[in-house]
Amino acid sequence: MQTSEFGKAKGLWKTLTEGDWGNAFDGLGISLLLTSNPAIQYTVFDQLKQNLLEKRKAKANKESSPVVLSAFMAFLLGAVSKSAATVITYPAIRCKVMIQAADESKNNEAKKFPKRTSKTIPGVISAIWKKEGVLGFFKGLQAQILKTVLSSALLLMIKEKITATTWFLILAIRKSLFVTKGRLKNP
Repeated sequence: MQTSEFGKAKGLWKTLTEGDWGNAFDGLGISLLLTSNPAIQYTVFDQLKQNLLEKRKAKANKESSPVVLSAFMAFLLGAVSKSAATVITYPAIRCKVMIQAADESKNNEAKKFPKRTSKTIPGVISAIWKKEGVLGFFKGLQAQILKTVLSSALLLMIKEKITATTWFLILAIRKSLFVTKGRLKNP
């Protein structure tokens, strides 16, 4: 459907009426595998963040104020974590693109690989390995990193700032409520 020139609904209808159910679910397995990308990203981000905050807390001699990431550090950790996740999962991303492009006769990438094997994960892996070797699994990695890292780093930076602000607001409201309750009990 993503490569169809007819749009989403017409592309789905065409796939279901002209193809078989296998065609309708091409790339589903690899897409499910790629759900690991954000899981890796957030795990790496949280581990890096935790280590950094522990080091800062130790340097701050356990002061009462909470230690939070600066916007720049959150952005930097977001970029590093997305880069790591992309490098780890990129062979699967490349296979997914090859599966999606297998039907496009205009696409030069799809023409390199035999039609019969180009729609299965093992077939695509085998074809890339035979035609391009190990580096073939990382073809286009730089473009993918450029495409995803900036948006992901900005997202995590904004998330961290919103989280920190929310905690400060909750603590301020809580303190305000306790002060108000204390005044009402002791007139």
